[in-house]
Amino acid sequence: MVKITLDGVSHDVEDGVRLRDLAPQGALAAILNGNPVDLATSLKQGAEVRWLTFDDEEGREIFWHSTSHLMAHAVKRLFPRARLAIGPAIDNGFYYDFEVAEPFTDRDLKRIEREMRKLATRGLPVRRRVFPKAKLEHYYRFMGEDLKLELLEEIEDEEVSLYEQDDFLDLCRGPHLDDTSRIGAFKLLSVAGAYWRGDEKNQMLQRIYGISFPTREQLDEHLLKLQEARDADHRILNRTLDLFAIFEEVGPGLILWKPKGTILRKVIEDFWTAEHLKRGYQLVTSPHIARAELWKISGHYDYYKENMYFTTIEDHEYAIRPMNCPGHMMLYRSTKHSYRELPLRYAELGTVYRYERSGVVQGLLRVRGFTIDDAHIFCTPRQASDEVADVLDLCLYMIDAFGYSDIKVELSLWDPDKRDKYAGTPDKWEEAQKILEGVLADKGVPYKSMIGEAAFYGPKIDIKLLDALGRSWQASTIQFDFNLPERFGLTYVGEDGAEHEVRVIHRAVLGSMERFIGGLIEFYKGNFPLWLSPYQAAVLTVTDAASEYAAEVAADLIDEGIRVVTEFSADKIGAKIRKFETQKVPYMVVLGAKEAKEGTLTLRRHGEGDLGTFSLKEMLKLLKKEIKQRR
Repeated sequence: MVKITLDGVSHDVEDGVRLRDLAPQGALAAILNGNPVDLATSLKQGAEVRWLTFDDEEGREIFWHSTSHLMAHAVKRLFPRARLAIGPAIDNGFYYDFEVAEPFTDRDLKRIEREMRKLATRGLPVRRRVFPKAKLEHYYRFMGEDLKLELLEEIEDEEVSLYEQDDFLDLCRGPHLDDTSRIGAFKLLSVAGAYWRGDEKNQMLQRIYGISFPTREQLDEHLLKLQEARDADHRILNRTLDLFAIFEEVGPGLILWKPKGTILRKVIEDFWTAEHLKRGYQLVTSPHIARAELWKISGHYDYYKENMYFTTIEDHEYAIRPMNCPGHMMLYRSTKHSYRELPLRYAELGTVYRYERSGVVQGLLRVRGFTIDDAHIFCTPRQASDEVADVLDLCLYMIDAFGYSDIKVELSLWDPDKRDKYAGTPDKWEEAQKILEGVLADKGVPYKSMIGEAAFYGPKIDIKLLDALGRSWQASTIQFDFNLPERFGLTYVGEDGAEHEVRVIHRAVLGSMERFIGGLIEFYKGNFPLWLSPYQAAVLTVTDAASEYAAEVAADLIDEGIRVVTEFSADKIGAKIRKFETQKVPYMVVLGAKEAKEGTLTLRRHGEGDLGTFSLKEMLKLLKKEIKQRR
């Protein structure tokens, strides 16, 4: 017998017993001494076990990765000449990439689904196998699996693991479900082209996306949410909201903001500006282009060149800025600073341009030109913790103001075993990570540590917004930067009269304005709260006799700061109401001869209907209260 710990409780079990013999119902895999493992794993003395179910993020990842193997198995049975690439779990499901002679069709997806069901109902055992690397190279060369062979050649280990189910083998670290019958329900959602390894110089593969769940009820619920998400697609809603436009003549990923979209942007930007000024930020402005030399100093020229745009002016190479950071560094460097001046907080709504492949550009969510709400805080080491805490407060306040309640927080840390990958000293990294962890703990914010996910220049906090589907939208980032202060020689004069390297905290609250607004459209399905709505009220006439009075009402509303659109045409009032219901204008002011005579108005609420008769004063009180509440 050996002693192990199961979910925090000590047990005596037989030496070598397998996890599947101890697993409770619903367990898919386990965390053994900190590492995810299959249920086929044998237990030894001192094992500490935590069960994984579909409710756990790691459990869902294992479930979806196992389903990707099931799909690949089905594809190989139906299309033996298909070559396997990779098949990972992703945030909401899985995909697998294949090299095939002809693109997959919708009919092919249905055939693959049927074959997957056959394989799942057979309850095929899924086994981990370990082979010498040289033997696997011979196998994949014989099978003509060139893509797998390419992956294998990059593995340094002499022994490599595969997972086997019946006649299907796949190169994989695992872990996996222990048999195919555990995959209760699945759906193949779509197929798209994808370059091998994301490089457009490589061959185009076919990527099949899918989703799976332990039960059919869970799948049906998810598919219903997917349909709701499709109905809320910001690109579809924009057809009636009329906020932005994209033209092939202008270029993919370049957004033209229409009048209503520009109003929405300005409302957000004005709120952002007011909150930053309240909190001691100084607004700055930097140019859209700069000499390439600036980007060589910052390091972006060497590491980010493929994603940048360049031009030549008077025999000098210039870059269109992909980020705002170097400009802020130069502003700080323009003056000598004392510790008494710190912290300095520079903020800018800066538009940047980055090369994205046309195949991944998507509405407002993935673009080539976008505005980032950047800020850089220059402070002493002693001030860093308080500054991070203040930034986190600002991020959470603004996220709440826009109506989001479900968030996911990730703390990206360095991998101390790969120190050569990172700028800055180990002492700086440990100090910065301790500050970020401490602030999150003090604020009581749950977070997930992401070891090895930090950028090379510093650790960071990421806040992601979750929608009804559980999809995450990147919003806030709070990032230490050890690279730029060193490269630009940024210092301050300390109390001792000596120069010290300044600490730089790089942060964005909303992130990309384009992506944030795209997410906001989908979050509200276009039904913006009153404070955000481009037009807050539509003034409509029933007859021409009310036009003069309606113009006076509209002018009074505008004088009171209400954003108004008018419709005084000869169209029937029913058609006018339908028009602005479709455009999702929150309030409609309906004015006829009766209202003109009595000096009143009839008020309607989008989605609710007639609210009754109001005086102008009563209406203004109602609207201003709602605007102030931001709900």
